[in-house]
Amino acid sequence: MTDVQNQQTKCPLTISSYTLGTEVSFPERVRIAAERGFDGIGLRAENYWDALSDGLNDEDMLRILDVHGIKVTEVEYITQWGRAEDRTEAQQDKERTVFHMAKLFGVKHVNCGLLEIIPEDEIVVALRELCERAGDIIIGLEFMPYSGVPDLATAWRVCEASGCWNAQLICDTWHWARAEQTAADIAPVPADRIVSIQLCDVREAPYIKLRDESLHDRLAPGEGYGDTVGFAKILRDHGVKPCVMGVEVISDAFVATGLEYAANKVYAATKKVLDEAWPELSPERD
Repeated sequence: MTDVQNQQTKCPLTISSYTLGTEVSFPERVRIAAERGFDGIGLRAENYWDALSDGLNDEDMLRILDVHGIKVTEVEYITQWGRAEDRTEAQQDKERTVFHMAKLFGVKHVNCGLLEIIPEDEIVVALRELCERAGDIIIGLEFMPYSGVPDLATAWRVCEASGCWNAQLICDTWHWARAEQTAADIAPVPADRIVSIQLCDVREAPYIKLRDESLHDRLAPGEGYGDTVGFAKILRDHGVKPCVMGVEVISDAFVATGLEYAANKVYAATKKVLDEAWPELSPERD
């Protein structure tokens, strides 16, 4: 493979926001991710607002990123966009903030999900309107088994029906496993409509309340029962070329042990998975 071809196939390995918890400052988040070898960090609107409250401005954040040689490569999270009554002033402010963050940090897509369970035809209309508000930013729709978009088939149907080029998809190992998705489920989905991938793993037995498990008790990639290697191989074999390879291990236990521990743990586990399943996207550092 030539250097040019290698550059084309690489995508930034990104430590998603929740992997380092909600209490870490922006400078610490950047430092920890960079020292471990990640190419980018994920940032939620709440993390950005916290940085502003700490006295940082946009230029300060860009400078801190530059000092550490790292980028914001994942911006999230838009919710409550399905119905007019859900689009409160707070939600609209968050949406505007997420779009601002994407433009500020040069991120081409933003993550979104729909927790409310509403008729599919209403989701299509709402997604179209969201994509129109996003302009040239891609809306990465994430299916979640406890949400109004519970599986990949539903996610692709609403994206396709919206008629919007920027209605695209995110595939996350945890949601894939808990929604019991297989290679057959991805067959109808064009590979170029999957903008981002998030790696993690799941415990053997699901929680009764799946969302509680999703937000508190995920495992490092390849260290559980979700077959993260198989998941990655399915996406690779399908021809997916993600803009971002995110590592989203939301784990209270990891964060409580220490943020350096969390970063090191998930980096090593992710490298092991990618070395086997998707070597051209595996990080070069050990």
